[in-house]
Amino acid sequence: MTPPASAPLAGRRIRAAVIGTGAIARGSHLPALDRLAAEGETEVVAAVDIDGAAVEAFCAEGGIPHAYTDLERMLAEQRPDLVTICTPPTLHREQSVAALRAGAWVWCEKPPVPTLADYDAVQAEEGADGGPYASIVFQHRFGSGAEHVRRLLAEQAMGRPLVAHCQTTWYRDTAYYAVPWRGRWRTEGGGPAMGHGIHQMDLLLELLGPWSEVRAMAGRLVHDVETEDVSTALVRFENGAMATIVNSVLSPDEVSRIRIDCERATVELTHLYGHSNDNWRITPAPDVPGDRAAAWQDFGPDVPSSHLAQLRALVASMRAGERPRSSGADGRTSLELVTALYKSAFTDATVERGEIGTGDPFYTALHGGAPGWAPAAVPLGTEEVPA
Repeated sequence: MTPPASAPLAGRRIRAAVIGTGAIARGSHLPALDRLAAEGETEVVAAVDIDGAAVEAFCAEGGIPHAYTDLERMLAEQRPDLVTICTPPTLHREQSVAALRAGAWVWCEKPPVPTLADYDAVQAEEGADGGPYASIVFQHRFGSGAEHVRRLLAEQAMGRPLVAHCQTTWYRDTAYYAVPWRGRWRTEGGGPAMGHGIHQMDLLLELLGPWSEVRAMAGRLVHDVETEDVSTALVRFENGAMATIVNSVLSPDEVSRIRIDCERATVELTHLYGHSNDNWRITPAPDVPGDRAAAWQDFGPDVPSSHLAQLRALVASMRAGERPRSSGADGRTSLELVTALYKSAFTDATVERGEIGTGDPFYTALHGGAPGWAPAAVPLGTEEVPA
């Protein structure tokens, strides 16, 4: 049984620890934690990294009192309420499980874990009622623009959603893939569908609801990697809407885009790594009354999508003892779509939601052992460990 947190959360700051001290920790997690610390919500009590010099520097710069190179020791000595995981994907399962078993809630960077099997193993360690829970960093769901459009679509204010397009077309050069753990199934889990496009796909699912089937293609057109560097997919949703998805790291003109055509209006989001109200556009059909169209355009006060916006919601869930968004089944749905995309691409077949489970080769590896995609066997003792 998971032990309880060190003390009730009511009336005190949430004790947080950062695991991994690289760019995402410095640029997104720590600033969000510090902002909530200034508001009396959190305090960062420790950081962990296998590089002793790096974690000492991180703590010195951030005013963090305790630096560790051993996760288990930190969990035992500091008893954090919340652990934020900013390490390569291959480490996420082990670190999430360790934190949950120590009674800490988990906020883990995407990709959540390399496989559905890993995700289910993490979820099995969660508390039964009231936490601790493990949630995934899907910050694009949060912010005023996403919340406003999600509400309009849920109410069908603009009519039924019919046609959608989801685009993550970015550019990554050979230097990007020189990092040893990138572009490999075992350490990164997948290519741009998993590591880049998952954010826009997660937002698409947040807006349109459950998907029902997917048909996909994937290619390795430029980079000398194990995974794909481009993929396309056709997705049907339970509500009848049909969508196209493109994920690429071959696109010099970089953009992230979602477009949804409803019966009475088109909604479009165009940005790159984050969005505010100005990045959304709603174009009403010609016969829509002006007052109704004006109401659709009222996004309210601008709250940009960000780690901070999601962390606020997570902290509120922790204090309420409630499962946060992007955890459990809600967090799993995007990873399941990504997994189905790979299965469809590598088997040349339509994949239905719910069909990938124990015994399916894609449940334990996104390449599914497919010829031409599965990595060559590595002799024991020669595997590379990500830095």
